[in-house]
Amino acid sequence: MAPLPNSRTEPDGSAVIRVLSYNIRSMRDDNVALARVITACAPDLVLVQEAPRFFRWRKKLARLAAASGQVILTGGATAAGPAILCGLRATVERTQDVLLPLTPGLHRRGFATAVVKFGGTRLGVLSCHLSLQQDERHEQAGMLLDRLAGLGVEHAVAGGDLNERPDGRTFRRLAEGLRDCWATAPWGGEYTSTPTDPHQRIDAIFATQGIEVLGCGVPLDHPGVTRADLRAATDHLPVLAALRIPSA
Repeated sequence: MAPLPNSRTEPDGSAVIRVLSYNIRSMRDDNVALARVITACAPDLVLVQEAPRFFRWRKKLARLAAASGQVILTGGATAAGPAILCGLRATVERTQDVLLPLTPGLHRRGFATAVVKFGGTRLGVLSCHLSLQQDERHEQAGMLLDRLAGLGVEHAVAGGDLNERPDGRTFRRLAEGLRDCWATAPWGGEYTSTPTDPHQRIDAIFATQGIEVLGCGVPLDHPGVTRADLRAATDHLPVLAALRIPSA
C-alpha cells in the first residue's frame, strides 16, 4: 500500500491535508492505544464521534487531544457527541455546535462544525453521528447538506458514523450531494465495523466538488498503526483521507 501524501502547502497556495474520522466510544476503551492511532495518522483535522458527554467531558477530550498532538476545535457534549480536533497548522475562523431536532425516545444528535484556514485555503468542516432510526437518519442527511451549504465556503468536508452502509438511502443521499472519498480514491481498508471482524462500511468522509481526493480508507497498514491498537482503541475503525484543497 502506497503511503498517503504528507500535509503541506503547495506553491500555488493550495493545501494538502489529512482528515481522520473516528468513533471513539466515549473513550471507554484503551485511551493510550487510541492516542497512538491518531498520532500515527498525523491528521490536520480529527472528526470525532461519541466524544465524552458527561462528567468532566472537556477534561477527558482535552487529555486525548494533548496525547495525540491535537487541540480541541469544537464539539463534545455541546454537539451531543460529535467533536472536531485540529493540529496547530489550522487557523480557526469560526465554530458552531448544532443540536438537531429531538425525536422522543431516541438519542439526541448534533453536528460539530467549523470554518478553518490552511495557508491560502478556506474549508468548512462537519462531524456527525447519524441516527440509528432509518427515517430520522435520512432527514438528518438533508440537514447535513443544508448545514454545509450554509457555512458559506466553496470547499467543505464532512465525516462521521452514518450508521448505514453505502447501499442505504441516507448514504446514497450524501454521496449524491457530495463526493464519497473512499469511492473516489480507495486506499487502505474499506470496512470500519467492527475492529475484530471488519465486514461493513458505516463510517465515511465526504468532500465537496473541487476538492481533490488523494486517497481515503482505513489505515490498516499505515506506519505506526498496529492491528492491536486498532482493536483496543474503540469499537470502530478510523477513516483517514488525504485531500488537496484549492486556494481561495
